[in-house]
Amino acid sequence: MRTVGHFIGGKHVAGKSGRTTDVFQPMTGEVIAKVALATKDELRQAVENAKAAQPAWAATNPQRRARVMMRFLELIAKETDSLAELLAREHGKTIVDAKGDIQRGVEVAEFCTGIPHLIKGEFTEGAGPGIDMYSIRQALGVVAGITPFNFPAMIPLWKLSPAIACGNAFILKPSERAPGVPMRLAELMIEAGLPAGILNVVNGDKESVDAILDDHDIKAVGFVGSSAIAEYVYSRATATGKRAQCFGGAKNHMIIMPDADLDQAVDALIGAGYGSAGERCMAISVAVPVGKSTADALMHKLIPRVESLKVGPSTDPSADFGPLVTKAHLDKVRSYVDLGVQEGAKLAVDGRNFKMQGYENGFYMGGCLFDEVKTSMRIYKEEIFGPVLSVVRAKDYEDALRLPTDHEYGNGVAIYTRDGDAARDFASRVNVGMVGINVPIPVPLAYYTFGGWKRSGFGDLNQHGPDAIRFYTKTKTVTSRWPSGIKDGAEFAIPTMK
Repeated sequence: MRTVGHFIGGKHVAGKSGRTTDVFQPMTGEVIAKVALATKDELRQAVENAKAAQPAWAATNPQRRARVMMRFLELIAKETDSLAELLAREHGKTIVDAKGDIQRGVEVAEFCTGIPHLIKGEFTEGAGPGIDMYSIRQALGVVAGITPFNFPAMIPLWKLSPAIACGNAFILKPSERAPGVPMRLAELMIEAGLPAGILNVVNGDKESVDAILDDHDIKAVGFVGSSAIAEYVYSRATATGKRAQCFGGAKNHMIIMPDADLDQAVDALIGAGYGSAGERCMAISVAVPVGKSTADALMHKLIPRVESLKVGPSTDPSADFGPLVTKAHLDKVRSYVDLGVQEGAKLAVDGRNFKMQGYENGFYMGGCLFDEVKTSMRIYKEEIFGPVLSVVRAKDYEDALRLPTDHEYGNGVAIYTRDGDAARDFASRVNVGMVGINVPIPVPLAYYTFGGWKRSGFGDLNQHGPDAIRFYTKTKTVTSRWPSGIKDGAEFAIPTMK
């Protein structure tokens, strides 16, 4: 059986801890690999390699760093099919979805090929008598990323691409559930010309995470995962003087106004609610129809669509979604459906007992649909992260607006309407970080930034776009004066603009 170690100093390194965990193939339930869990000493080895390599990389001019990113993108393009197959095999998402995972990561790497422009500072000639002033952006040094299982390509690429383009060395701690793609990305980076030691991949669990958070040479850390762990990572990282951007859970609402095109809204809910088996932080998990007639009409259209969802193995091109990532996660999602029934929600479609013929040991579950969900219920308050959609009926627009605004999570939200005034008002007032107007999953393009509010995000700067460049660099401001030979004498007051 394949054993996945680490990638340190430009080469594969076997794990030394003696501790491993299983990597499953969700389609079949089989264990397909063992992944090593690093010790603090192994993490430190990666940091030492990164620390030694980083100064020369930071001194490499931005155009040359951009060329490495360009060659990296060329290599990914050639290997998209094999990367998608590997990703689907370890994660369970369909091949089509896996290719989308890769593509959204690639788009951020493409943005980073513009690093010569993105990293430019500012210059003012004649800021004072004979004085010029300018700012420059410099790399932080060694930085790290801790990424989740649900996007094994996209989120590592969101983290490592801007960090490396800015001149940093990067330590990646990917999810131990799906380590294959991150390891392959590291190999491709070396093939693209990245110096050894600039990108290191350390597989592990909480021991590795804590080692990252406590290491004095790591200057910044990015994290994506649950809100409880995001808060933990943010608190511990900042306590040791690190920069931190940590993104947590979500409970994304979609408001359906009475004037909305219901067929369009239902299509959006099916794709956004059940795509990738609901295992994504931007999934729509709460539908909010406004008014009884809207709610009744929505349910009339939704129920047969959810019942007809096709669940299949990742290799089935006609499948709407595949299995969940592990048996433990499948059991957790099922338990939430059980809980919803106990809480009194109406289970309109029950997919708990779905079995895939020929794949009886796989981690499959059919789509579930709840109606008449109340805000006091745990299935409304908590992130389920599975193919479960809850319908919360709102009596009017203000009631609907209040739901995402008051929820503890604030990642994404959408509104479906034909009314421009309502859409504009909603976008302005809703207390959520990313808003879609007739767009169900409002993930910004790579040249904007991605980030939620409230307990969906911890830290002042978001992922990708201009915020990523700010996060992975520090600004130095230089005030320059060349003496003309005239002696002005000592000045004891702070410089001013007079």
